Amino acid sequence: MAPEKNQKRCKGVQVFRPFVFGSNAKLFDPTTNPKPANTPEDHTHSWEVFVKGVDDTDITYWCKKVQFKLHESIPNPVRTIENVAPGAPFRVFETGWGEFEIAIKLYYVQESGEKPQTFYHHLRLHPFGTTDEEKEAMRQSPCIKSWVYEEQLFNEPYDGFFDLLTSPLDRSKAGGGKGGKGKGTKVMRGGMVGSTGERTALLPLASRPGQPFSRETEKAEIKKLQEAKGKVDEMVKEVQRELRDAEEEIKRLREEAKAA
Repeated sequence: MAPEKNQKRCKGVQVFRPFVFGSNAKLFDPTTNPKPANTPEDHTHSWEVFVKGVDDTDITYWCKKVQFKLHESIPNPVRTIENVAPGAPFRVFETGWGEFEIAIKLYYVQESGEKPQTFYHHLRLHPFGTTDEEKEAMRQSPCIKSWVYEEQLFNEPYDGFFDLLTSPLDRSKAGGGKGGKGKGTKVMRGGMVGSTGERTALLPLASRPGQPFSRETEKAEIKKLQEAKGKVDEMVKEVQRELRDAEEEIKRLREEAKAA
């Protein structure tokens, strides 16, 4: 649904919010992951597919519901998840034996006036990676994780939605009391710094078990890219040297042939 008619777009403004989507899969094991009753005999894994905030922060203030389109062989293959608690993931649990593409559709809150967006995730049940070390690490892990960091961009949002994205949630009426908030306190939702619930695009300073995306990992990835770029630059220079040597050799041979 579109926002109220008196709403206007915030011209020249872009707001992005990070989130994570992916899957977790576990091989059935009598001790560590027993197969539930009535599970088909040929099913080898339990798995889940999800969409959630980075560091388990709230995304429900901009994402209303998520639709997961599973393989057509699975009963009720189109699952719509909504009304989740703030900070909880939108997710589906299933069992199976094969890998496949899952279509994921995000539906935004009414205030956004935005149309749903669809993207895809490949369900991973078996170890994968670009190196043998990565694959071996997955073999040793009790869970096959395939997670993707993504950023949702809202281009020129309506002014009401912009306020929703960037303003704190006023809980001053919640009162004080033991362990509570004092009068006048504002609590931010959807944030990623110190689990304060602040509505921000900032990442956590450091990673922790089960939460791999942070400024720390961002810096590590940037360093890897810089190192890879340095190697590529050296390779380019070497090829250029070889090309110059070859051109000089061709020139020398031509001069010798002309003089002969």
